[in-house]
Amino acid sequence: MLSLWEWIQDMGNSKTLALILFMSTFVGVVIYLFASPRRARKFETYRYIPLDDDDSHREPTTSRRDKTESDEQ
Repeated sequence: MLSLWEWIQDMGNSKTLALILFMSTFVGVVIYLFASPRRARKFETYRYIPLDDDDSHREPTTSRRDKTESDEQ
């Protein structure tokens, strides 16, 4: 066990271990997201959200006239 810990503490080996750990986590997340066809379609539609010009999902803003009317009361 001590030799394994010394192997991990070596900077060259720890970088390799970290690369394998993070790459396997990334691949696992991608497989999880796109394995189900229903989930894959849902995430494919999300990619257009930044280009969506529809204002229906935003909160209505109060106009200047509505704000002055509420201030007068």
